[in-house]
Amino acid sequence: MYVLLVASAFNSLTQRVHAELRDHGHRVAVELALPGASLPGASLAEAVRGHRPDLVIAPMLRTALPEEVWSAHTCLIVHPGPVGDRGPSSLDHAIQDGETRWGVTVLQANAEMDAGDVWASVDCPVPPVGKSDLYRGEIADAALEAVLLAVERFASGTYVPRPQTGGRARPLLRQEDRRIDWAADGTERVLRALRAADSQPGVRDDLLGGEWFLHGGHREDHLRGRPGELLATRAGAVCRATADGAVWIPELRARRRPGRPAEPKLPATVALSDRLPPLPEVPAPPHAGPHRRTWSDIGYHEEGRAGFLTFSFPGGAMSTAHCRRLLDAYRSACTRPTSVLVLGGGRDFFSNGIHLGVIEAAADPAEESWANINAMDDFVEAVLTTTDRLVVGALGGNAAAGGVVLALAADEVWCRSGVVLNPHYRLMGLYGSEYWTYVLPRRVGPGLAERLTAEAQPLSAAAAHGLGLVDRTVPCAPGEFTGETERLAVRLAALPATTARIAAKKAARERDEADRPLAAYREAELARMHRTFFDPKAPYHALRRAFVRKERAVATPPVTGLAVPDEAPGPACC
Repeated sequence: MYVLLVASAFNSLTQRVHAELRDHGHRVAVELALPGASLPGASLAEAVRGHRPDLVIAPMLRTALPEEVWSAHTCLIVHPGPVGDRGPSSLDHAIQDGETRWGVTVLQANAEMDAGDVWASVDCPVPPVGKSDLYRGEIADAALEAVLLAVERFASGTYVPRPQTGGRARPLLRQEDRRIDWAADGTERVLRALRAADSQPGVRDDLLGGEWFLHGGHREDHLRGRPGELLATRAGAVCRATADGAVWIPELRARRRPGRPAEPKLPATVALSDRLPPLPEVPAPPHAGPHRRTWSDIGYHEEGRAGFLTFSFPGGAMSTAHCRRLLDAYRSACTRPTSVLVLGGGRDFFSNGIHLGVIEAAADPAEESWANINAMDDFVEAVLTTTDRLVVGALGGNAAAGGVVLALAADEVWCRSGVVLNPHYRLMGLYGSEYWTYVLPRRVGPGLAERLTAEAQPLSAAAAHGLGLVDRTVPCAPGEFTGETERLAVRLAALPATTARIAAKKAARERDEADRPLAAYREAELARMHRTFFDPKAPYHALRRAFVRKERAVATPPVTGLAVPDEAPGPACC
């Protein structure tokens, strides 16, 4: 069947629907629902007519489909809410209201927003995580189950969708509804407000004489102070007192100035810069244990002969500082007496590569780009040259560009079944580095490596496994991936064959180094990246700016489109 996806952005859910429908044998194309025409639906209606699809699916739309489209084609809308829920802030309301279960409904487009006949609906739990994490996790899993069921029902030609009865249309959740009263609101209320807006739009707030949008929120269990007061910093985040505790806020975004594009989200301490008063830098306890409830973006623990280096950066973006701290933690982990070292293992993004937001905000973006890619290369090199243990890249969430290559530098790659991979750099106008010219052909051969980087298609975990990019897919819920990874790693470390594999790995690395040193791959890749970074006319600079500052696309790209932030992710890409 020929399925046309119509979306406001080629975001994570659109990519996943695209990838998994292809896995099920369907032909799939994408059209972006772009604004700006004097007759808003005209260009989209013409595009849809040109495709002549069997079915239209809208995985993520910010505006209604024009009547010209839904009256001529069966159009299925993916709404991130249970049957009867209507309105543009479905997940925001669910999280802020403290819902414990939610769902996804696939309904037929008609004249009333979110009120069409129901083709499929799937419910899901709502764990205490941010909206973007929930959107890429439980909501995406439910959406795919519902979409595949709806497509099967449509293809049968016999299914009659059921009309909606009852329900309610809820309004857009505005900043006045999200406002935090620091003097009165307890930690639970503050966390719900922050989680409901963690990626977009953020919670507007006054802080240190400026107006900011707060992004992300995590509980702190020990630090206390006067409500609203900043108490400490940690790894770029700030800790702020609530009425009964404190929370860590990783990122801030300055309010948009009139006539200017959106400001980038930045680590809180970077955004506040010289406004920040002297505060103690309070590192996370090295062995917090199960009873501490504090936040850290990097952690390490052991189970038997397996070590686990966990990391979770907003939006999967890895700045120069992130990479250097992670490299320090990796080197420390490599001093431990383990035979298996697992990287990642969390439930959301693994990595999307260099931090485009920090680069965009830098005094010299070219120099910061150069520093960031070299810091990424340093970390990947450390993984590639680890020959005294097996290294596993454990992807509980999506990865793109340099983040995919980082995972491929490991000896084994394990992916949760719902993961989407984008193993390419081209759509950001970059050649790429992180030793991809060594790592990717080593996995799939030079021909397929060239195709993957040139076609710039998103891959499901299953497709990546079939191509040899991934060694194991783990079919589990997002919240179960960490436990499954630990179980598998402990078992791997205990296998008698693991010692022989480590010896063989060391010998293979020595042979590869003799054939062509890693330094030669790095030098060749970075020569091309340097030319791009320091050429002000290179497309990379305009593409980065549009991506970070959320400038609207001006056309539908010919293959899959430039991946853009969800309601969900942060400024990461390469």
